Amino acid sequence: MDPMSLPFWQALATSLLCGGIVGFERQVSGKPTGVRTSILICLGSQLFVQLGGSIHGGNLDPSRVLGQVVTGVGFLGAGVILSEGGHVRGVTSASAIWVMAAIGACVGLGHYIAALILAVVTVVVLNVFDRIGGRLSEISNGHS
Repeated sequence: MDPMSLPFWQALATSLLCGGIVGFERQVSGKPTGVRTSILICLGSQLFVQLGGSIHGGNLDPSRVLGQVVTGVGFLGAGVILSEGGHVRGVTSASAIWVMAAIGACVGLGHYIAALILAVVTVVVLNVFDRIGGRLSEISNGHS
């Protein structure tokens, strides 16, 4: 990773954009993971994956870094899950954190277009299924 190279800045910009896309939706929705958190998750995952890919020699396996990112981000996501009065909250935010790490990993592996598409798909899923879920709740409660 050479900070003086174009690929370094392309990856950085793509992580910022992808994290910003998902983070903006989360922040507007009043969720615990906003723009800053989302960008940092994408950026951190991207950097760890790129650093892992730069490891060479011996019995080193750079793919292990990717596995550790998944584990570490799972721990981070668990921190936003709450249980209040028998109701579990924050599972969607935890899932969004996990997906943002995957998007950052895509960037770290050089799949910039796929990462951007996945960021947009994530926002679509969060919005469309939130509306569908709200409508289903209305129907099940006897409102039409």
